[in-house]
Amino acid sequence: MADTPPIIDVKRFIDEQRFSPYQWGILATCFLMIAIDTYDAFAVGFVVPVLMQEWHIGKALFGPVMSASIFGMAVGALVSGPLYDRTTPKTVMVGSMILFGLCSLGSTLAQTPLQLGIWRLVTGLGIGAAVPGATTLVYEYAPARRSALVVNTMACGGMVGAAACALTAGMLIPAYGWKSLFLVGAIIPIVLALFVQFTMPEPLRFMVLREWPGERIAAVLRRIGPGQALDGVRFVFSEEQGADRKSGMAVMLSRRLRTGTLMLWLTYFAGTFAYYLLMGWMPTLVQEAGASLRQATMATSLLSLGGIVGAFGVGWLMDRFERNSVVALAFVLGGVSVWMIGRQTAHPVLLPLFIFLAGVGLNGAIFSMGALAAMFYPTSGRSAGVAWMYGVGRIGGILGPIAGGMLLRTSSGAGMFFTVVMAAVMVPAVALWIKRRAATKVPADDNEGLIGRDVTAG
Repeated sequence: MADTPPIIDVKRFIDEQRFSPYQWGILATCFLMIAIDTYDAFAVGFVVPVLMQEWHIGKALFGPVMSASIFGMAVGALVSGPLYDRTTPKTVMVGSMILFGLCSLGSTLAQTPLQLGIWRLVTGLGIGAAVPGATTLVYEYAPARRSALVVNTMACGGMVGAAACALTAGMLIPAYGWKSLFLVGAIIPIVLALFVQFTMPEPLRFMVLREWPGERIAAVLRRIGPGQALDGVRFVFSEEQGADRKSGMAVMLSRRLRTGTLMLWLTYFAGTFAYYLLMGWMPTLVQEAGASLRQATMATSLLSLGGIVGAFGVGWLMDRFERNSVVALAFVLGGVSVWMIGRQTAHPVLLPLFIFLAGVGLNGAIFSMGALAAMFYPTSGRSAGVAWMYGVGRIGGILGPIAGGMLLRTSSGAGMFFTVVMAAVMVPAVALWIKRRAATKVPADDNEGLIGRDVTAG
């Protein structure tokens, strides 16, 4: 009778190793992916002033163009959920990057706002589909002791991408025209897609779940833990809800995860609604309170800077304390700070401080939602779960600026505006409290499982 092969739990293996150069490479690649996604999403805002003069068209006609990519990102995230079930996370990521790279190139061919809007819509589809895969890949290769911090670090690529877009626009558009900005946004994602295809792995636990050859799993583990004995072993993984062999929507809406899924959707929807409502109209309100354009721009920068600090801070705390509570408290900090911004418009001495704290709380919490969702779902439904949260949430981002315009036409001033934003920010805190309460009601024996692959790595 043959000896039973030794067992290696891939989750435990990653947790026990130091964060290797190979894992740093995965993080850096996905960081760049998020950065170029944001670059491409922001690019249209920098070309509109040029196109208004070149095409002799008023700015009102460009409103739908600027919203098209956000709408596309929402649809792309929703559509990508079933794709992750039918193929692999890396395949969806690579295809999505090629799609939005080609569509960014196609944007240079636009001659009317309608044509540009169509190109931006399809570009958004690719961006929306790529981000959940990157989140899943980074999370599954991060050790549990720092998984939230690693995922939040990746999310900060968005801030780098936005800054890079502004810098690139300032250098290229005056010298080479508006098409050059889209051309850069086309070349980089296509090159990055090829790099991912030939150098990046699939998520490890995904490979075990799909019963990939043991040699392929061992080859990845050797790059994380050089020198480890991996010949002739059986690869398994253990995680919460690991025994659930459902996938995609079936996992998200299963009895034990349904409430948490709905609360994640509500949290991200309300959070992005408040964020885009605030970002879209705060510069105008600050100027109306007597600040200069430069001061209003600095206020927006403080909000973004606070977001970077918040992303690292909230991620660090999530790895040490109950994660739903940490993110909920970050939303509370953001909500209180937003309310205080409204109180400070007449006495602006402390205004920069509260804007910064609003960024720490609100932006830090939103950046942490990818990690929170990735931790919540098992491997079989992780990519789809993260994708649907992003997709539903981005609808809030579309509605936020629209609601702001309506609110400012009907409200009694800035104080009421910031009060409404605060109320929207508090909704996620309540939703995450409900999510946490629902999780405590799941029977303990329904939460653990072991999935194995009876194969030896030779």
